[in-house]
Amino acid sequence: MSTAAFRTVFGSLDDYRKGSIEIIQGEARHYAFSNIFEVADQSAPYEKVVVGLNLGYVIETLRADGQSPWYTAAHDEFAISVDGEVRVDFLKLDEPLVEGDGTRLAGPQPKGRPMGYVLLKRGHQALLPAGCAYRFDSPRPGVLLVQTIQGPLSVEKWADICLK
Repeated sequence: MSTAAFRTVFGSLDDYRKGSIEIIQGEARHYAFSNIFEVADQSAPYEKVVVGLNLGYVIETLRADGQSPWYTAAHDEFAISVDGEVRVDFLKLDEPLVEGDGTRLAGPQPKGRPMGYVLLKRGHQALLPAGCAYRFDSPRPGVLLVQTIQGPLSVEKWADICLK
């Protein structure tokens, strides 16, 4: 029995390492590996960079910095704060988006009824429900992971973000 001790290290925009991957079986060209903090550090605020892809479903990394535009989707999405503090404001839309995959822009001031807000800190998750608009606001740079369906705002940068 091994007595090796493992230490969990949490990254942030201010303190991350690129990391590496050890191939146990197969070839390196069959794997993709990137660091979400490095991706966010090199991204524009609220650029939705795909870091995980499974059929049409994606995990996107967003650099939370300042206030985002209003977004909406015809399906539920989830956001997790992995660095920083992010406020998420919600509107119940008068005319919700009913079709189309992925996140869409909801316009500069969507028509709807305020539903409140949640404050995400590291490790907190929020549901971004279908039929509403939401916007992020972060007083200092942070990192969000969003689970959604690939859509028109999803940006793929595999050649730039993956371990070479």
